[in-house]
Amino acid sequence: MARLLVVVPSDTDPPARLGRWLRDAGLELDERHADAGDPVPGTLDGYDGLVVLGGPQSALDDEATSPELVGARALLRQALDADLPTLAICLGAQLLAQVGGGAVRPGVEGPEVGALLVAKRDRADDDPLFAPLPISPDVIQFHHDEISELPDGAVLLASSPVYAHQAFRVGRCVYGVQFHIETTPEVVDEWAERDTVGVAASPWDEPTIKRLIRAAHPDVEEAWRPFAVRFADLVRSRAAQAA
Repeated sequence: MARLLVVVPSDTDPPARLGRWLRDAGLELDERHADAGDPVPGTLDGYDGLVVLGGPQSALDDEATSPELVGARALLRQALDADLPTLAICLGAQLLAQVGGGAVRPGVEGPEVGALLVAKRDRADDDPLFAPLPISPDVIQFHHDEISELPDGAVLLASSPVYAHQAFRVGRCVYGVQFHIETTPEVVDEWAERDTVGVAASPWDEPTIKRLIRAAHPDVEEAWRPFAVRFADLVRSRAAQAA
């Protein structure tokens, strides 16, 4: 069975539905919850793919502020070097951008929060994961920082009206998405209660954000569960090559 390493920088953003979709697609998941003290492997030896999730930390944090991000950065660098099937989500995508030569900064338009849409770019039509998605798939947004520069050689796959760099690919198999596809309504309810600054910057109050995001979850699953299956196909393909 193909093995996927899942790095969870914060238990506030667990693999949730994404983890279930990937297991249902036939992958063995090794979850490492970094802020809970799980050791993060020093190498990707023995793994056929990598997922790095989000959290309230900032990609701009130094080692003293967020030591749990050090291992994630090192693994993302290795994944880039090996062109290993990788999916980096929100904070994970920002870390990927940084280690790949891009840049992250506090979002110049403020936090992006809510059940929103992103729009595929032209290059997505040639991408094996993104091509089958709707033109404007539903996503969950909950971030304060932005990817201001993409990694070297990255292909832009999706944008939003607020922040251009919503999804990208480096090489053939390494993907970053600024938005969330993995959540449950309960996970995002907690974010809305915790992130008073982000909620205040949105057009909606906390109860409305919760209601809209809860209502959007079936549409997110309709678009992104098949995407997760296609990512699992990449991981299984890598495992078959290594066998």
